[in-house]
Amino acid sequence: MAREPKRMIEDPNRLSGPEKAAVILLALGDEEHKLWEMMDEEEIREVSSAMSNLGNVSSKVVEKLIVDFAGQMSSGGSVMGSFEATQRLLNGFLPEGKVETIMEELRGPAGRTMWDKLGNVNEVVLANYLKNEYPQTVAVVLSKVKGEHAARVLAALPEDFALEVVMRMLRMEPVQREILDKIEETLRTEFMSNLARTSKRDSHEMMADIFNNFDRQTENRFLASLEERNRDSAEKIRALMFVFEDLSKLDPGSIQTLLRAVDKDQLALALKGASDSLRDLFFSNMSERAAKIMKDDMAAMGPVRLRDVDQAQQAMVAAAKDLAAKGEIMIADGGGDDELIY
Repeated sequence: MAREPKRMIEDPNRLSGPEKAAVILLALGDEEHKLWEMMDEEEIREVSSAMSNLGNVSSKVVEKLIVDFAGQMSSGGSVMGSFEATQRLLNGFLPEGKVETIMEELRGPAGRTMWDKLGNVNEVVLANYLKNEYPQTVAVVLSKVKGEHAARVLAALPEDFALEVVMRMLRMEPVQREILDKIEETLRTEFMSNLARTSKRDSHEMMADIFNNFDRQTENRFLASLEERNRDSAEKIRALMFVFEDLSKLDPGSIQTLLRAVDKDQLALALKGASDSLRDLFFSNMSERAAKIMKDDMAAMGPVRLRDVDQAQQAMVAAAKDLAAKGEIMIADGGGDDELIY
């Protein structure tokens, strides 16, 4: 006997937490496999179970869940809220030593000891913190890190202050263990924890990355809905998104590198839905013969589906990001006045 099809879910309030997570992951598709990699086995099992039994979910429910999620993330909403709350949660099911190791990693740069961690902090960032400390304290800190890093930090400090620190280091005697422990604890609680908080990924940037993986229609729909509820966040996300038309900001050398990395059929399909100015920019960076062949191929395609064009354009954007990550091209970061940094 055939199974009776499940009714369409029209009310998001009927969904449990794992079911809501399953809906969002299904909407994001295969591109968001990194989210799965962040889950433990039990979480994967729970969400997978919810996903396999979900049935049909209306587009309005999907839209509401993702807009709610985007709104919460863009407004700085957080489940954990603080390092202390995170540590309390972890203490509930992990050994104390393991929790401390995890929290140390969260609080700052990599390194087994506090001094190893300081060695991995940018010298300008460290100098900006140390310039407000007593010269004697700074002398102790710099005596505990590698000479090359200490030299860069000294060079970044105000000259008179740096000279005073040098004089203290020249006259410094062995530091008592209690004083060293106190300095270390201060660095951990005041500097490293703040550094970890300020260096974490901006929530708008994260949402822009997720929105970049939507097809054009879904992206426009969610941005429009989010704009109605939180215009400021929607504008920030839109400004941070790197979309196909942003390829117009590439310099000629970067465009030519991208052209060599992209399949010609995919390029023709992507340019089919591009603006005239972006098409001309790509054609001008090809040989006259290659540009003519590309135009002929595009004309021979006839009408094409918007979905296929979107996929081709997203693939080109992904290729550009990959080349930028490898340092082979430069793309605008969306937040500066200059389009390119050389």
